[in-house]
Amino acid sequence: MRDTGRGRRRSGVRIAAIGGGTGLSTMLRGLKKYTENLTAIVTVADDGGGSGVLRQELGMPPPGDIRSCMEALANAEPVMRELMHYRFTEGTLAGQSFGNLFLAAMNGISPSFDQAVARMSQVLAITGRVLPVTTENVQLEAEFVSGARVVGESKIFYCKKREDCRIRRVRLRPERAEALPEAVEAIGQADMILLGPGSLYTSIIPNLLVEGIVEAICRARCMKVYVANVMTQDGETEGYTLSDHIKAIFQHSRQGLFDLCLVNRGEIPAAFLPRYAAEGAEPLEVDEAACAALGVEVAAAPVSQAREGLVRHDPDRLAAALMELHGQRSVRLAGGHGYQIER
Repeated sequence: MRDTGRGRRRSGVRIAAIGGGTGLSTMLRGLKKYTENLTAIVTVADDGGGSGVLRQELGMPPPGDIRSCMEALANAEPVMRELMHYRFTEGTLAGQSFGNLFLAAMNGISPSFDQAVARMSQVLAITGRVLPVTTENVQLEAEFVSGARVVGESKIFYCKKREDCRIRRVRLRPERAEALPEAVEAIGQADMILLGPGSLYTSIIPNLLVEGIVEAICRARCMKVYVANVMTQDGETEGYTLSDHIKAIFQHSRQGLFDLCLVNRGEIPAAFLPRYAAEGAEPLEVDEAACAALGVEVAAAPVSQAREGLVRHDPDRLAAALMELHGQRSVRLAGGHGYQIER
């Protein structure tokens, strides 16, 4: 499927994409070529880097993941896009993104954080919408198999390295943070709900811990797809198979939250693997039989790209595969067998 113009995109598939980090923004770059009915629902549990500084000093939700999604969906002039992406290199602002500061300023003149996001979205002329999953001040707590606990999304990586064991579960503080009503509404109106790609415990699952999100996904009568990572992740999912990822999501939400998973079958250059192996990371093992036992069907497509020593999702390939899967849904509902992606 190719982009056939703005008019076609206006009548495109209604998509609710849930996640955070670079994975979600990468996927959005591709999806915006197919539809303008696109809503990104983004985690606000980050407390590290420039976002963490603004969160601590200004008492606002972390802007980083939300800003990245707006950048991905922006249709602003090239100079504005470059400005939003600029990071200061010196002084007290070193490492801070201008886009984060822009959103912080917008938050200062807006009645609420979600309205600040909406107003900044207008400035950037984004395709679709970007919504924080909640506007409450939430922290992420992780409990490890060893019994150790740590509070703060940015601390989970280091604690896992120290404990050298798996994460048992994560939870929000406060535990009953309410979802933004617009996020619940977008999920309910969607033709396709996407989870991921992104960090399992710090980008995907935190959204599912917000009150009202899992319930909305379960109520939705539409296609629900988990977009799996290409590689396991250092500091979160070393040694995990695909079914391990799915079990963790179901454990933190509900069994059967989704029944379809898209995985990469693209070639990963052997020269890239030693760098990942040094961190305990590797290409994600797709244990299809174990996934089937969990009630999840696996569809595979070559959706990866290898650049500058890193393996990531390719925005265009990923979006094309997802739209092809959605196009096959009507055939499936009519009694067809399985999802097949030809490339």
